[in-house]
Amino acid sequence: MPRVLIADDEDSMRSLVARAIAMDGHEIVTAADGAEALDILTRENGAIDLLLTDIQMPVMDGIALALAAARDFPDLKILLMTGFADQRERASGLNAIVHDVMTKPFAVADIRTAVADALSARKTG
Repeated sequence: MPRVLIADDEDSMRSLVARAIAMDGHEIVTAADGAEALDILTRENGAIDLLLTDIQMPVMDGIALALAAARDFPDLKILLMTGFADQRERASGLNAIVHDVMTKPFAVADIRTAVADALSARKTG
């Protein structure tokens, strides 16, 4: 059963995504910001299959989290989410470490498909 870490500072988005992904049998771990997510990754010693993170968050944003996570856990698959075009542009240079960037709002079916695609993809780089 794949383990997915969801990092998003919006409670409603975090719980929506968690419920959607849990429908596919994934084990869900959640964090309210990037620093908490990085703490979880470190504590779990990278025993997470996919990091699904919002880009814009307090304390540590999703891009800083993705860079730190990819450095410390090179086999971790990373999927970003954002509702802001400028944030999507910031993420465009991360193609080597990020599987995809989901644009909010998205349908439950879309996030489930994106997670399945990310989990089944071979890590490059």
